[in-house]
Amino acid sequence: MKKYGGAHRVKNIPGLNQINIDLKPKRSVSDVYINQKMDLTNLAKYIEKQKKSDTKVTYFHAFLTAIAKTVYNRPKLNHFVANRHLYEHDRIVLSFVAKVSFDDHSEEMMVMIPIDKNDTIFTIGDKIRKKVDSFRNARANKINKKGANSAIDFLAKLPNIIRVPLISCLEWTDRKGFLPSFLTVDNLYYSTMIVSNLGSIGCGAIFHNLNDFGNSSSLLTMGEIKDEEVIENGKKTVKKLCEWGMNFDERIADGYYFAKSADLLQYLLDHPEELEKPASEKVEIPEIR
Repeated sequence: MKKYGGAHRVKNIPGLNQINIDLKPKRSVSDVYINQKMDLTNLAKYIEKQKKSDTKVTYFHAFLTAIAKTVYNRPKLNHFVANRHLYEHDRIVLSFVAKVSFDDHSEEMMVMIPIDKNDTIFTIGDKIRKKVDSFRNARANKINKKGANSAIDFLAKLPNIIRVPLISCLEWTDRKGFLPSFLTVDNLYYSTMIVSNLGSIGCGAIFHNLNDFGNSSSLLTMGEIKDEEVIENGKKTVKKLCEWGMNFDERIADGYYFAKSADLLQYLLDHPEELEKPASEKVEIPEIR
């Protein structure tokens, strides 16, 4: 069994960080939010260019790749707090929820995308397609779910007298880092970051609270992509903008670190050719704030 789903403790952290953890032992009361409209004008041109070359690249593929590169370059985003200690995930994993189809009664499933250091927008896109397709094919053929997706269905069917104390027991093992592995596999709460592309269903970005269960310290949502008029160098111009709602656990880093991370994310979306390079490759930008 891997502690906290696979993580190692970060030692010798500054005293202020430790006291902040002690004063706010719960993730759900440590949320900080960043609301930012991301400029996707250059990314839109890049995606159109890829379409002409028959490369299947979507905005969501670009978003996840840009996030992955940001985390590799800003490693504190891969930290989390558990049992009043600071830990770092052993790997970078991005997660999201996929639906079988877009209707009110459609089944949902948690999807985990592990990001290797040499991954690019093309390999990450392939991983997303394979994961989602395998899930939808499995459900179409009535193949049983696996991992946390299966465990959740089983637990939900138990009577209250059994389920409630059992969930309390599982919460305790989660806090101590010894949740059974079959409950951490394909569990989005055991990932670096939870991502939700709400623009795909015609919704705006929202702020979603972090959960005390698991060890995910960040949650990002993206809204619809819209053409908007902006003033640039004193002149009106139209750009493709997308509102992002970013929610972080303030105990893993300070506001300046989060703001610089958001700037790096925007830089990558401004320069989509960077997404074709390995995820772990250091990104040098002229200036971040």
